[in-house]
This record gives sequence, structure tokens and C-alpha cells, in this order.
Amino acid sequence: MQAEPAFDWPIFRSFRGLRLSGLHYDLLAGLTLAAIAIPEQMATARLGGFPPYVGFLAFIAGSVAFAVFGSNRLLSSGADSTITPIFAGALALVVSTDSPEYGFLAAVLALLIGAFLLLAGLLRAGWIADLLSIPVMTGFLAGIAVHIVVSQAPALLGLPAGHGEIYDRLVALSHEIRQTNFLTLAIGLFCLAVIEISERISPRIPGALIALAAATVAVDHFGLEAKGVAVVGGVAFEAPHFSFPAPTLDQLSHVIGLAVVVSMVVMVQTAATSRSFPGDAGERPDIDRDFIGLGTGSALAGFLGAFPVNASPPRTAVVAETGGRSQISGLIACGVVVMTGLYGADALGKVPAAALAGVLLFVAGRISRLREFRDIAGKTRAEFGLAVATVLGVAMLPVQTGVGLAITLSLLHGVFTTTRSRLIEYERLPDSSVWWPQSPAITGEKLSSVIVVAYQGPLSFLNAYDFQKDLEKKIADAGPSLALVVLEASGIVEIDFTAARILNAAIAQCRKDKIDFAIARLESLRAQDALGRFGVMATLGEGRIFHSVDEATRKLAPGAATLRRAREDEADRELPPALAPERDQAQIAQET
Repeated sequence: MQAEPAFDWPIFRSFRGLRLSGLHYDLLAGLTLAAIAIPEQMATARLGGFPPYVGFLAFIAGSVAFAVFGSNRLLSSGADSTITPIFAGALALVVSTDSPEYGFLAAVLALLIGAFLLLAGLLRAGWIADLLSIPVMTGFLAGIAVHIVVSQAPALLGLPAGHGEIYDRLVALSHEIRQTNFLTLAIGLFCLAVIEISERISPRIPGALIALAAATVAVDHFGLEAKGVAVVGGVAFEAPHFSFPAPTLDQLSHVIGLAVVVSMVVMVQTAATSRSFPGDAGERPDIDRDFIGLGTGSALAGFLGAFPVNASPPRTAVVAETGGRSQISGLIACGVVVMTGLYGADALGKVPAAALAGVLLFVAGRISRLREFRDIAGKTRAEFGLAVATVLGVAMLPVQTGVGLAITLSLLHGVFTTTRSRLIEYERLPDSSVWWPQSPAITGEKLSSVIVVAYQGPLSFLNAYDFQKDLEKKIADAGPSLALVVLEASGIVEIDFTAARILNAAIAQCRKDKIDFAIARLESLRAQDALGRFGVMATLGEGRIFHSVDEATRKLAPGAATLRRAREDEADRELPPALAPERDQAQIAQET
């Protein structure tokens, strides 16, 4: 039987191995994705202060570009409620959301973010996405959730939209809370409840679309708009047209720093999404290629006059759970979105604003990750404090400042954990050749005139002086009888210039004090190369690098040969006479 044709094109990476017989899976996944994406993209556009159709353009640009240039088969790209409050809040401080310049700056920002992501992908800088720890990322998302809730509270309560920072919005809300329109509140809570119940039954159920349709029918049938229920209003879907925003230097100065911050968030979320939903079981995600796909999507969105796009974990999960096989599902969803925009504009214009607020409140609840907070709090108080500090920073400070603080806290935490490594002492386990860290649970042995120390972490300028101080103390505590220091280096994966200079000085001082120095189990190739480049090998001398601590002590420890012979004699006495010669021959072969 002739095999079915399979797609394996160089740029359409997600189409590799695609069989025509599996297209019905992508069709179902695409229709489900569209049902979820339509209300979500409208709500996200409203969150950023844009007309609903701009959210559709962002979804189309992100989905098409990622299908062509991305790698992950399932990832859904488009307008995203994680990054939208960040750039919307920052841009609103520069220009009014009602100003034409607001949309222009958003398009410029999309182009810059696209350029940064493309550069990161081409330079294979996927490691940057690992700079945010899980506690900091959890706190960051919770802070973004606070911004979403505060920004959508007026729409949910039927009050005028707030402006300014979060404190100003809360003050305005407290003054106007008595004017709440309870019909509007009921519609928003109804939509929130429908989405939540649908999600609990099955993520495949388009709860947001069902809720928005029901709310729209209710508003139109009962004439609720006349009773103060606000609707989205005219949704004129404009055909995409390419334009190249040419910002001034002053405009660039306002957005370039913001572009760096948002790019960092996009990279973190993209990497997390690609790793959580690999296209094939056991498939290693190509994060760098996905950066290129997202970067192209943001750039295309900027050319179309939209705003930056991001990977969406919830939408990607929907594609995975409905059996999607490739990015064809995203292209099908784009087709449905276009048809909805062209032929359903009148219906979309009657969607109550409170219904979109309900959608965004559900998103806020999902990204706040309360279970993750409880898990962190139960296992590490220090990192829980880091998460709480991140929440407060992102929620209470200007958004871009809070995001910058989150990244800084994550990096400082990484530096702190690196510098916590200290020099520890090893002992030999009884009746063995294994050397192990000192522990109250194990009674180990020490060799006379020998100390074995270990450092479990990279040696760098961050911890080199603590390493030097610890080593000097260990040597001083050993007393004048000390004749050999063995550094167990299996945990040292990197050595920088500062650490190498300090290690050089420590070895030279030992030589001056008539103390031998050896290094055992230096397994890292980078660390081995550093020892050669920085001259540590020359200072150490020949025959001072060993594969094990036992090998080093057997060769260099004072009286080691005598001690070994005594133990062998004792072992010979315990062995049957017929086996002793065999042991002697094995020992001779080992020494040879």
C-alpha cells in the first residue's frame, strides 16, 4: 500500500510528519480554539484600551506567523492578558488611550519586541527565559491579576472607567461604589460563573462564548441597555493594511526600555508553554525557534497596527486537549475569527462590557495560582517572602517598574543562592574507599595530617572570598601537623578569573607552608579548561589531579603506603590461604 503524503517543509516546522488523515483533529481543535479566542481577544483588546477588532488582528498576526516560523505544534499565539496590562499601563503614562498616538506607540512597541525576540532566537538565547524563578514568576502573575481585577472592576459594577495608577483607581472606585448598577454586576457574575463551571466540567467547553452569547441575547431581548447596561458598541472590523511605523527618537526613548521588559516576560511565558505542551511525547522543545515565531508574530502585528503578542498557556492547553496535531488548528481558528469580524460585527457590538469583564476576571483567577502560593509557603519561607514581595511590587508600583523589580528580585535570589555555598569537610566511610560529607548520622574516618574539603557550586567572584576564608580556617584548625589538602571538586562546574586567582594564591601558600595540595574529581570540562587558562595547573604541579579522593590520599598522604600495607596484611589474615595470592596479584596489577 502506498504511504500517505507527509509534509516536511523547512519553515513550517509544526507540519512535520503531518498526515492528511489526521486533519479532522486539527479542524475540531481549530473550531474550539476560535470559540475560546474570540471573546478572549475582544476582552484583552478592551483591557489594553483598543477596539475589539485590534485583538482579532493581533491573534491573526501571531497565529499565522507562528505557524510559518515557530516550532511547537500546539502553541497558540495572540493577544495575551499577561503582557497587555504591562504595556498598556506604561503607554498610558505617556499618551492618552484616546489619542491616535497611543495605538501608534503600541505598534512601535510590537515591532521592537519582535526584533528583540528574533535576535534572541537567532543568538540561541533561550537560557534568558530561565532567569525568573518559579516563586518570582508566581508572584509576578498574581500582581498582574491584581491589575486586571482593578481595571475591570468599573466595567463589572457599571461605573465609569478609572485612570491612573492602581492607587488612584482604587480611590475613585471607593467613591463611586454606591452607584453600582446591579444588573451589570449580575451579568458579569453570571458570565464568570458559566465560564468557571464549564472549565470544571471540561476545558473543551467554550464557556466564554456561551456566556457572552447568553448575555448578549439577554441585553438585546430585555432592552437592558436602556437600564444602564453598557455594551461594547460599534465593532467595525477593518481589513488589515501594512504600514511601517517610523517613530521619533523621543518616542523610541519612551518605549525601548518597556520593550526589553515585555520581551523578557514573553520569553519566560513562551518557554514555559513550549515545555508544558511539547508537540510530541518526549520531543525536546526548540525554544529558540519558538522565539523566532513569536518575534515574527509581534512584528507582523506591529505592521498591521496592532499590539504585541504572546504565547497563551490556556489556549495552548485547549488545542492539546482537543487533539490538535499541528498549527493548522491555529490557521483554522484565524479563518473563523476573520469571518466573525466580517459578518458578526453587529452581534459583537451588542456584547455587554460586563461580560468581557467576567472573562478577564476568570483569566485573573487562573493566573493568580493560589495553590502554587500555598505550596511555596509550606516548603520555603524565604522564597514565599520573595513571591509576596513580587506581588506587592508589581501591584503597587507602575507596572513596568514592578516587572523590572520582579526580574531583579529573581536575579538577586539566584546570586544569593550561589553565594550560600560554603566549604565542607569530607570523611571516609568505614571499611570503604568512599569519601562523604561529614554528617551526624555517619561516623566517618579521617587520615592523620590530611584534610579533604569540597565546594558544591561554581567558583566565581561571588563566592571566591568566602571560599578563601573557609579554606584558611580549615587549614588553621588542622594545626601544624597538616601535610595534605585534597579539594574534592565534583561540584565545581565553573571557575572564573577571580576564583582562579584566589585558588592559585591558596595553593602557593600551602606550598610555602610545606603542605601538599591536590584536586580530586574535577569533572567539569569548563572548570578543567579554566584551570589551564588561568595558570592553576602550573601552580598545582604534575601529578596533583586525581580521579578520586581515595586515589589522592593513597598516593600523597603521609604514611599512606604503610597504612595500606597494614590493612592488606590484616585482610590476608582474614582470607582463606587459597585466596590470598589472588588478592596480592590483583593489588600488584592495580598499582602497576
